[in-house]
Amino acid sequence: FYFFFSVRVPYFIDLKRPQDQGLNHTCNYYLQPEEDVTIGVWHTVPAALWKNARGKDQLWFEEALGSSHPVMLYLHGNAGTR
Repeated sequence: FYFFFSVRVPYFIDLKRPQDQGLNHTCNYYLQPEEDVTIGVWHTVPAALWKNARGKDQLWFEEALGSSHPVMLYLHGNAGTR
């Protein structure tokens, strides 16, 4: 197996800025489960919060994680896409 950790598809997209892709209800995070391992993730709030999320900072998104809405993890693979 070969893992394409250095390939970005679609090309030339800054994964740190989901709002540039029209995802104004999404915040970028990085998890570090162990030393020398960093995983980029996006937190997308439920549709009921989309309008409220527009223009909010990371603190707002962290507080939204404490809401009564369920959290779903989507593990997308390793090709540099989200």
